[in-house]
Amino acid sequence: MDFGPLTIAFDERVLRPRPWTAVQSAWAADLLSVVPDGPILELCTGAGQIGLLAAHESDRDLVLVDADPVACRLAWDNVRASRRAAYTEVRCGPLESAITPGERFALIVADPPWVESERTQDYPEDPLTAIDGGADGLDLARSCLVVAGRHLLEGGAVILQVGTVAQAEALGEWLPTQGVSLVADEIRDVPGKGTLLRVNRDS
Repeated sequence: MDFGPLTIAFDERVLRPRPWTAVQSAWAADLLSVVPDGPILELCTGAGQIGLLAAHESDRDLVLVDADPVACRLAWDNVRASRRAAYTEVRCGPLESAITPGERFALIVADPPWVESERTQDYPEDPLTAIDGGADGLDLARSCLVVAGRHLLEGGAVILQVGTVAQAEALGEWLPTQGVSLVADEIRDVPGKGTLLRVNRDS
């Protein structure tokens, strides 16, 4: 399917790319002019389209991370199709261990599962592991922010996707309790689709 200027391959084993999420890529791409030099990281990458589109006009290195081997194979297919193979690495494994302790990133994007567990049956066509975010939908979102707290450069930014403004606000309230040196900066809602949260390094 077309995702901006990219053609993205996927199948029923991964979450179908949603056209509205190109808004997340566009916001991330805009921030490349203000964040420090350094690579881009996408967590919970799925087929890789959000990170690939964010980096499309950039020569920055890109690291795509997912725990699902099927998603990782599809992401790598899409990396090759986008002609970014020389600048992009796909890593398959848990978020917490896929990034080495000394690595730092200028920009982090993430599209974790954000559906509450009790509502996953409302989306029978979507793979359960790609949408189930736990009791409040934020289990993986929190994990992404913990990883970001360890690996975001000073002056860097995170663009995280969740389902609702209420979820984004809950994360903003949770961050100061975690000692991760991150602070919620801005929420952008896409009505009827989802919500994006920008998080910065708290200096």
